[in-house]
Amino acid sequence: QVQLVESGGGLVQAGGSMRLSCAASQDIFGRMDGAWYRQTPGSQRDLVASITPRGQIRYLDSVKGRFTISRDNGNNTMFLQMNRLKPEDTAVYYCNAGWHWGQGTQVTVSS
Repeated sequence: QVQLVESGGGLVQAGGSMRLSCAASQDIFGRMDGAWYRQTPGSQRDLVASITPRGQIRYLDSVKGRFTISRDNGNNTMFLQMNRLKPEDTAVYYCNAGWHWGQGTQVTVSS
């Protein structure tokens, strides 16, 4: 059973930065696509960024140029560096790999 544990969420002012981490209990990011999703109350869960085992990356249009997804296969960890944060980035952020999900971490951006 693979476990994904997110960390790094919290409260930040608009324009600030935050780095989310996702630690996997097994070597998974080298075998499966890794992704970050986010969800606000009453809305669907949206794909924010994804990275394939070969390193192909894609982003949600609204975060392009501000967010960077990366991974450290040796440490079974995936990251989401978020810069120039906006209040509309406020959401619960989830780590995903295949059919595995983390528990989510709240990111709140104050205006």
